[in-house]
Amino acid sequence: MAKVLAVLSSGHKDAENNYETGWWGEELFAPMEILEKAGHEVELASPLGGKPTIDQASIGNEYDPEGKYKNMYEAGLADNTKKLTDITPEDYDAVFIVGGHGAMYDLAENETLHSIINSVYDNGKIVSAVCHGPAPLIWTKRPNGESILSGLDVTGYPEAVEPEGLPAILPFSLEGEMSKVANYTADQKVVWGNDQLVTGRDPFSSEALAEELVKALDNKK
Repeated sequence: MAKVLAVLSSGHKDAENNYETGWWGEELFAPMEILEKAGHEVELASPLGGKPTIDQASIGNEYDPEGKYKNMYEAGLADNTKKLTDITPEDYDAVFIVGGHGAMYDLAENETLHSIINSVYDNGKIVSAVCHGPAPLIWTKRPNGESILSGLDVTGYPEAVEPEGLPAILPFSLEGEMSKVANYTADQKVVWGNDQLVTGRDPFSSEALAEELVKALDNKK
């Protein structure tokens, strides 16, 4: 059994633009279900700990028509996250950064998270992220001063499908910043940059990414 640390945004509120966001339901719950079914343990963490803010759109009718992820959320499966500052990276076989636009605000430049990512990576374990979850990887610097993504093949949420008007208020372009340091593609659901780092394109890549994680964790036993 492997231990996976899933990292969620605590949430972000922009009163001026009447905008609130956080983590995306499917991007946590679909991988959690697959990883746990495979016998692995998933622990949750966020910058503030406790119950992080979910992006309500992710558990609405458009993105969760059967109400599956809403039910998992309302069952309290993501109510208790540890603070990132209380995490011991050596305890985990993989770190998995959950997307949602919240990741661009409180995870992207979070130095505690960068340190966790580097420690997991240095221990030969797996670093993974889906959708907007790769945001903190851009600013995770290796000892040579370069991004952990530097020169690698990666994917993440494409600029072209961001909701209309939203890029104007986001803190940066995910695709744009990833493209500065890595070989970004929107043509694949899941991309391995090397044998330790894997990224998923969008919410609909969540299951495929989790299946790749399960395979990789089984190979590292």
